[in-house]
Amino acid sequence: MKVCVFTLGCKVNEVESGSFMSALKSWGAEVESRLCPADIYVLNTCAVTREAEKKSRQLIARARKYNPQAKIFVCGCAAEKDAAAFRAKNVSYVGGAQHKNAVLSALAELFGAAYPCTDNEQGYENMPAPASPRTRAFIKIEDGCNNFCSYCVIPYLRGRVRSRAPEEIVAEVADCGCPEAVLTGINISAYSYDGKGLAGLISALGGVEKRIRLGSVECGVVDEEFLTACRNLNDFAPQFHLSLQSGSDEVLKKMNRRYTRAQYLEKCALIYKFFPDAAITTDIIAGFPGETEQDFEQSLSIIGEAGFARVHAFAFSPREGTVAFRMKDTPHEVKEERLHRLLQAGAEAENKFIDRNIGTVQRVIFEDMEGDYTAGYTGSYIKVYCKGDLRGKVCDVRLVGRYSEGALGELE
Repeated sequence: MKVCVFTLGCKVNEVESGSFMSALKSWGAEVESRLCPADIYVLNTCAVTREAEKKSRQLIARARKYNPQAKIFVCGCAAEKDAAAFRAKNVSYVGGAQHKNAVLSALAELFGAAYPCTDNEQGYENMPAPASPRTRAFIKIEDGCNNFCSYCVIPYLRGRVRSRAPEEIVAEVADCGCPEAVLTGINISAYSYDGKGLAGLISALGGVEKRIRLGSVECGVVDEEFLTACRNLNDFAPQFHLSLQSGSDEVLKKMNRRYTRAQYLEKCALIYKFFPDAAITTDIIAGFPGETEQDFEQSLSIIGEAGFARVHAFAFSPREGTVAFRMKDTPHEVKEERLHRLLQAGAEAENKFIDRNIGTVQRVIFEDMEGDYTAGYTGSYIKVYCKGDLRGKVCDVRLVGRYSEGALGELE
């Protein structure tokens, strides 16, 4: 049988879909990750914004255009948020954002296979390791979030934090077959297992000969112990995606973010103390309810003060069930205008960061061909282009000038 596993949303969804695909292949299925004619569709959905939820619902109609008789399995955050809406579409199975092993158990029956649902003592679901791509493996270390930011629906859908045993994580990183491993989860800063936090997990990876990159981290985890653990790794990618969301103390308080602008900038300064050439990237929301023009100017100005290498900006999207959903929304046109300014300021910051790195020699993991060039990434996630076919290679490269989305490189 042919199975299409299609994914919307975050890296955690992608990792979990990769686990589905590994299991399905072991049962003899032909598996595709793009929408195409298939006997079975596994649709892993997203609910982080209204638009993502809308796209998730539309997936069912798109799948049925390929095969009206196909069995359709739906899971993920959109299905968790409104299971009834998906059941009304007469699909074969509706799961959620949690209990993904139950999805695999239901799929196993179609192949005459058995799949045991195994959770650890924290309730973390142990799933098959996803097949790793050529250069970068995403390693899930935890699930869930306890922060309950006022705008975010994900803790209600994913549940409380559950962490994976460190020895399992170390083994998967060591065996992933890629030169780089990215530690990912819904809130990796909250990782905790047998008294070992994220710094302890990073220290446990000290003997692994891989470049280690971190997913998004929160201010609270950034301290000297954490940064020392990062610095002591054999090969650490000094890119810190340090979530901000707003540069205004008033807005941060309404968001329930639990830090101030000054505290955030202190964390940035500490990162630069340990990693002077670090790339600090971030997320900023435009048009949060009650955000004044003065508040917004604080978000714009912090981009330069923090020295961000990249800014991911989004217009506020009210999510039913959150505290912010009950607040008076900002007019659409105001959100869009502020988003435009954020994106413009973010692009300028990224250009400055790349320009600062021209002339330096950096290690690049090359991935894909783009025309006559192979593109890859430095530890600080600058995209580098070199002539010729270097796919899968790890090389020291001098950045000699700007090119396309990043820098032109010459092999040392």
